[in-house]
Amino acid sequence: MSSTTRSLRSAASAIVLTLAGSALAYAGPAEIKQCDTLAAHPLDRDKPKEIEGAFDMEKKDAMAAIKACTAAADKDAPRRIYFQLGRAYEFNDAFADAGKNYQKAADAGSSAAMVAMAMLNTTGQGMKENPQVAREWFEKAANAGDTTGMTNFGSMLAAGAGGPKDVAKAREWLLKAAGANNPDAMFQLGMMAQDGEGSPKDDKAAKEWFTKAAAVEHPGALFVLGDYARDGRAGPKDLKAAAEFYKKAAEMGDEEAEEALKKLPKAPAGKK
Repeated sequence: MSSTTRSLRSAASAIVLTLAGSALAYAGPAEIKQCDTLAAHPLDRDKPKEIEGAFDMEKKDAMAAIKACTAAADKDAPRRIYFQLGRAYEFNDAFADAGKNYQKAADAGSSAAMVAMAMLNTTGQGMKENPQVAREWFEKAANAGDTTGMTNFGSMLAAGAGGPKDVAKAREWLLKAAGANNPDAMFQLGMMAQDGEGSPKDDKAAKEWFTKAAAVEHPGALFVLGDYARDGRAGPKDLKAAAEFYKKAAEMGDEEAEEALKKLPKAPAGKK
């Protein structure tokens, strides 16, 4: 799929979980520490500083985390424990149990859990698919200062998913998230400029946003910059630069970039 045909991505495509909330100092029994070690998310600001966390979780670790986090989840447990227990259940494909724990953490103010609830409602895992409810959760997370919530709420506003379309408001939220260095928001703003969402089409402005997103290693932005360099769009044609963009995106798992790299003509010797 070329950059000209990639549409504004919906909430369901959101790949990076940016977690907000007040920082909590680590203090608690061994079960809490084990739950943190096994199930904490690296970007969760509720996470103790000394715990690294992980974006993904192996099945065996998810099962161990369920045991540890369940033991840690008493009435005095910090809200992150319920979010982490929800993550453990989700990585063990127990989506209904994941939703119950995300709900408890979200009710306690965890914006990470609000985003997780939105994603379950978006995908229909563990509950009936409901774009309207997903949008409401993303809005709550956005208002709580979560940049993933801002980005996805903005995306749903721009697409008119789960409620009325409001491109101006979408742009406001995306700009706020981009200002907090969220690469998905930068990419979305690039797509809006490229496609003329809410303003005339502007390839130059689009390329600037894609370049910002690529600087923080957004694979979709790298792919689109490869298209721009290949086609001489918003700048000179540069097959060498296109190859570099495609290669980096492919190394980050973008399959379209891998295919584009295979099909890219070789630059003549001495030329770009």
